[in-house]
Amino acid sequence: MVSVHGPAPRYDGLADWYDELNASWAEGNRAPLLDLLGPGTGPCLDLGCGTGLNFPALRASGRTVVGLDHSADQLRLAGRRRADGEGLVRGDAAALPFADGSFASVVTLWVSTDMDDFARVLGEAARVLRPGGTLVYYGVHPCFTGPHSEDRPDGGRVIHPTYRVSGEHRPAPWWREDGIRRRVGMRHLPLGELLTAFIAAGLAITRVVEPRNDPVPRALALRAEKP
Repeated sequence: MVSVHGPAPRYDGLADWYDELNASWAEGNRAPLLDLLGPGTGPCLDLGCGTGLNFPALRASGRTVVGLDHSADQLRLAGRRRADGEGLVRGDAAALPFADGSFASVVTLWVSTDMDDFARVLGEAARVLRPGGTLVYYGVHPCFTGPHSEDRPDGGRVIHPTYRVSGEHRPAPWWREDGIRRRVGMRHLPLGELLTAFIAAGLAITRVVEPRNDPVPRALALRAEKP
C-alpha cells in the first residue's frame, strides 16, 4: 500500500488523494482480512500502514495496533485513526526499529509493489515477531495484478511477458495515466520469489486464499506462523 523503503518517501504529497482512492477498497477487504487473521491479542505491527485505513479491522480482531510507515504525509492521516494506547512510528521496513520478538502479530497489507526488497522486509518482520506469532500478507496477486497486467473492458486481464521481470518496472503503455502506477512507480515479485521469501524468513505458511469474488483474482493472501 505504501512505500516504506528507500531514501525518499514516494507517497509524500499524495496522502490525501491516496486515502480517498483506497477507502472503499479497504472496507471491502475488511471481512476477508479478519477471517484470515482470526481473533488475537497483544501488539500487532501494521508494516507499511499508510493512512491507517486498516486500523479498524486490526483493532476489531482484538489486537493493539502499532503502525509503521516511511511517509510522514501518510502518517499524518494515520494519526487521525489511531486509538488510545496505539503507536505510530516513521521508519524503514527493511531495518525495523524494534527489538526481536516485539510483536504477537505482523501484517503486511498491499505493500509488496512499493518495496525495493520485499524479501529483506519479510525477514525483518519475522525477526520482530514472537515465536508462535502470526504474520499475514494481504496484497496484489502476483500472477494477475501488477506492472505486467493490463485490464480489459470485459473484466479480463492481459498478462504481458514482463511478468518474469522482478523489481522496479518502467512505465508501460497499458498503465493508466491517472493511476497509482504512474504516480509512484511499481515493483513486482513473481509468485515463486514471493513464496521463497517466506521460506527464507523461516515462516511456515498455514493458509493461502484468493480473497473476494473477482473472476480473475486481484488479491492473494497468506497466513504464516513463526515456529
